[in-house]
Amino acid sequence: MREMRARQKMRDEEREARLTAFTLNMPFYLREAAVLERLKRVAGVDENADALARALNFLNTFDDQTLRDGMKNP
Repeated sequence: MREMRARQKMRDEEREARLTAFTLNMPFYLREAAVLERLKRVAGVDENADALARALNFLNTFDDQTLRDGMKNP
């Protein structure tokens, strides 16, 4: 049983290593932290990374012009 858990952990770690493009490490100021907390609450998730990934995937559904317009004045 212990060996099976060790193999599963190894597979999970290998999978994560294959899928990870980069790690983001940055400070969040009060406004951005409040926005992130709101995203987590609305999405019903607990993890910051999960909320950010969902937000990015949602933003990716917008066409380029909509993104351009929305990113000019956040």
